[in-house]
Amino acid sequence: MTEFDVITPRNENELLDAIAANQDAPFRFGAGFTDLVPELKKNSNGAKINVINLAKVSGDSFKSIVRHGDDFIIGALATAAEVGANKELSDAFPVLNRAAVSLASRQIRHVATVGGNICTASPAGDILTALVALDAECELLSTNKAIRLIPLKDFLLGVRKIALNKNEVLRSIKLKGNSQYATQKTGDVQHLSDVGHLQDFGHLPDVGHLKNNIRSDFIKIGTRKSMECSVVSLAYHFCIDANGTILQAGIAIGSSAPTVMYAQSACDFIIGKNIDSFTQEEINEFANKVLSYSNPISDIRGSAWYRKRVLYNISKSVLEKEEHF
Repeated sequence: MTEFDVITPRNENELLDAIAANQDAPFRFGAGFTDLVPELKKNSNGAKINVINLAKVSGDSFKSIVRHGDDFIIGALATAAEVGANKELSDAFPVLNRAAVSLASRQIRHVATVGGNICTASPAGDILTALVALDAECELLSTNKAIRLIPLKDFLLGVRKIALNKNEVLRSIKLKGNSQYATQKTGDVQHLSDVGHLQDFGHLPDVGHLKNNIRSDFIKIGTRKSMECSVVSLAYHFCIDANGTILQAGIAIGSSAPTVMYAQSACDFIIGKNIDSFTQEEINEFANKVLSYSNPISDIRGSAWYRKRVLYNISKSVLEKEEHF
């Protein structure tokens, strides 16, 4: 096991001081410690490190979920349970609700943080995949209190690699609201499966309060329903006008490449088309475009061939009128 000392700042200033004091030493951030502790137990390279414990940092900028108009700011220390239980956030972005309540177990969701799911940069990150589909933006705070904004999909560099400078910390995640595509019409909205399962763990999106039509979901394929790392996952969020035309689309795939991938060409392919008028040929083409972003591995949970076949099939299901399950 890697030996470590723990530094526990109590506020933002103490946190920045701790980061500045460790610029010449190896250190890691910890919050819920659901990924870090198993990693430290597994690895032993002989070098002792410092762990900057973020769990006690006070302040809304790190911990709150705030709505500004139709946009949202999620503190990096907000937990998966808090994301899943937030009514306004879940109504606006059902895909994020679905991902949050699908993560691990009830106990882990109460300590696992949004920032941890992002900065671990696992290609199987549930919340991470949903946020990439929503084209989220990371707010990074440096030791000189400068703010740097970077799209989440650009923040991910590879397997457990992120574009975080050593003098920075992830403070929050920004989500642009659906209002820019709003039709002011409530209609047949999100496409959610396994509703009974969701009711056990979080807030179910309220379709009656949506200001525009959306189709939004997180599809997670694994060998069991809980405490499972996804074999393949797909997140999508579509804004649709009153006539069924897709105005905006976000699609991301997990456990299918070295990092979570944003399927830009698949999004471009469907924008401007009617959500209920796709031919089978178009659906197949859409699925192939999603599949083009995959480069899966074979491991104990599934072969590369299997992952590609599953991803192709669940991609088709997004545009098919039948339910997922």
